Amino acid sequence: MQPPPVEAATPKLTLAEVLRAGMPQHAQTHRLPLHHWKVLRALVACRTSALGGHHYRCQHCGKEHFVPHSCRNRHCPACQGANGFDWLDKQAEVLLPIPYFHLVFTLPHELNPLIQQNQVRFYALLFETVSATLLEFGRNRLHAQIGVTAVLHTWSQTLSDHYHLHCIVTGGGLRLNGTGWQGTSPHWLFPVKALSKVFRGKFRDGLHQLYTDGKLEFHGQLQTLAQPQPFRQLAQQACGKNWVVYAKRPFAGPEAVLAYLSRYTHRVGISNRRLLALDAAAKTVTFAYKDYADESRKKEMTLALLEFIRRFRLHILPERFVKIRHYGLLANRNRHARIAQARAALPSPADKTKVVPKPSPTATALPVCPHCRQPGLILLRVTHASKHYLPCYADSS
Repeated sequence: MQPPPVEAATPKLTLAEVLRAGMPQHAQTHRLPLHHWKVLRALVACRTSALGGHHYRCQHCGKEHFVPHSCRNRHCPACQGANGFDWLDKQAEVLLPIPYFHLVFTLPHELNPLIQQNQVRFYALLFETVSATLLEFGRNRLHAQIGVTAVLHTWSQTLSDHYHLHCIVTGGGLRLNGTGWQGTSPHWLFPVKALSKVFRGKFRDGLHQLYTDGKLEFHGQLQTLAQPQPFRQLAQQACGKNWVVYAKRPFAGPEAVLAYLSRYTHRVGISNRRLLALDAAAKTVTFAYKDYADESRKKEMTLALLEFIRRFRLHILPERFVKIRHYGLLANRNRHARIAQARAALPSPADKTKVVPKPSPTATALPVCPHCRQPGLILLRVTHASKHYLPCYADSS
């Protein structure tokens, strides 16, 4: 077994610490779904002896060190750097020497309560309608098959529910008639107002189809929406205004695409570096956020631990749900064949140096002794996680 790298730095406050402080009280007042319990239990145990670890001895100073295992859960901010780097290494193989565009498709907040009770249905519909919209524009306006990588985000800076897709779109695609590559301007792809109208129409139709087919659930205060008239009124309220499709500044080449992906693809609702203070006595946590309604000014927010955990749980994805998906030119099936065809149709780039993602800044390449800082640790043994590595706070449902 290849020993894991030794962590180079530890944040002052981690999400795991916040969860450990708040979970006993939260579990007493909330009945946790089994999947949520599994996720939170993994995050609380991450990088502790509960998950086992690697035991080392430094061949220079003789000191022994214990490096605890990580949970590798996709909701853990401490683990996503390594997970994202592994994923990026594969994506570097399919980057093309073309412009790339960044589009964001956002659902109206009127749908938020219904989305919370029907996450799988709504998330799948969001992916389906956004990808169909972009591929349709590629066919109609470029007469080509473009490529799309879509990443689901469900949060705002304050951990409220804010459902949107970040899309990386190729600046051009393979012509539908098979005659080669159809490129675009490096500064312009599609008009966002037209994208918004088509996206809204496709999602509206898909939403009504889900309702007609009886595939939506309505619980608690939403039970009245099971009746046709209230549901129709909600749909009209959500679809009666312009939907937000935002075009960010185009990328300046493949390197910039990778830099973006490294920040967004494996991001979770809140990172450890945004956590500022934990007050165990007052049972509050303070974190930093950007207020986009106030010119992106940096601010601080303090929440009760129970409210913080409630908000964090809003963004636990359904089990086995895929939050990063590829379409068109970049669809997984036969992707490498299409990429090879695209490269053959494109002019050879002047710089043929392979684009390689930068290593995660949270880990060093070789095991380094934390005491003498020399790269000479010898693996002594590996201990594994105990079967029941955490006490059960409360019964899960």
